[in-house]
Amino acid sequence: MKVSTEPDPSVLQGADGIFPANCPSRTVLDHVSSKWGVLILVALWNGPQRWSELRRRAEGISEKMLAQTLKTLEGDGFLRRDAQPVIPPRVDYSLTDRGRELVAVLLPLVAWIAEHASEIVDAPAAGALTTGAAP
Repeated sequence: MKVSTEPDPSVLQGADGIFPANCPSRTVLDHVSSKWGVLILVALWNGPQRWSELRRRAEGISEKMLAQTLKTLEGDGFLRRDAQPVIPPRVDYSLTDRGRELVAVLLPLVAWIAEHASEIVDAPAAGALTTGAAP
């Protein structure tokens, strides 16, 4: 997947408010851009999943971190927790409309990262030189 690298100045129109330290967008950005937040959101793109499915999908996440991430994303309105009154208990997690809108924006970023991760991690100094960044 190719993502345009040409800057589009209109994207940040009205977004100057994100830079002050006390801006609420900083909190949302922290929740959304955390490693586990991104993985959980993207994992839910294809439909509802149970706790155990999410834990297997996001390899390496602890139970505590999964619980915390799900609670945070639910509180932000990005996902829905559906507890069904059955024995044994069953809880499904799914994206809300806001969550689907967010993940649609995250998917190109995640695809770009997946495409370039090996070359960046395997040769960080070479990657910096080819992009024109300072070593």
